Amino acid sequence: MKHYTPAIDESKKLIQIRDLHKSFGELHVLRGIDLDLYQGENLVVLGRSGTGKSVLIKIICGLLQADMGRIEVLGNDINNLSAKQWQELRLKLGFSFQNSALYDSMTVKENLEFPLVRNVPGISRKEKEKAIEEVLEGVGLSQAINQMPSELSGGQRKRIGIARTLIMRPEIMLYDEPTAGLDPITCIEINSLISFVQERFKTSSIIITHDLTCAKATGDRIMMLLDGRFARQGTFEDVFNTDDERVKTFYNYNFID
Repeated sequence: MKHYTPAIDESKKLIQIRDLHKSFGELHVLRGIDLDLYQGENLVVLGRSGTGKSVLIKIICGLLQADMGRIEVLGNDINNLSAKQWQELRLKLGFSFQNSALYDSMTVKENLEFPLVRNVPGISRKEKEKAIEEVLEGVGLSQAINQMPSELSGGQRKRIGIARTLIMRPEIMLYDEPTAGLDPITCIEINSLISFVQERFKTSSIIITHDLTCAKATGDRIMMLLDGRFARQGTFEDVFNTDDERVKTFYNYNFID
């Protein structure tokens, strides 16, 4: 489904995680995981709901704190960042929330302006308009600029959420269940958009999903999370070429031909 070969540089690790643990009381969610994200790569973290996939990316962007482990993001040890350093780092991370996280009282244009006004002091009107025009064109929704979120479909809201993230030109995109709640045709469109964003905006991404169609369409490499650990990794075919019943059951449930 991908239309080009991504330029992945395995000598450049944008995210490095070693021996990461996270528990909530007696519930051990992450049990010592290792992960590398390479420059230019779309990395899919695949697993059933409740396996800790979203916990992982919330730790990466500082919304949750790990119990143990080393996490480096763009060369920064996130366990030792000041509030100001975190603020600077977050501008380089784009977080595409599962629910798109748009402000219902703002138009599409105002939603896209908000992060610019907040984070780019002194930005001119012309610069704002150019940035908005470029990201809307990038997600294929230039015509929606004056619409309210309530007037958009679920897929369109997802696209605008991605556009609002892209407007700050992040180096890393974090997608949390990008196809959740969408119809099959819209899922295909969002999968294509994720690959297009990788090419057009030169992003590296972690894509959290339990959707095998999304994983197969968007992932340059797939890591499968089972019982708090990464049990399989590689291409889609590598991951599912196994006799592990946990993996086979997951595959069969998704009805992938």
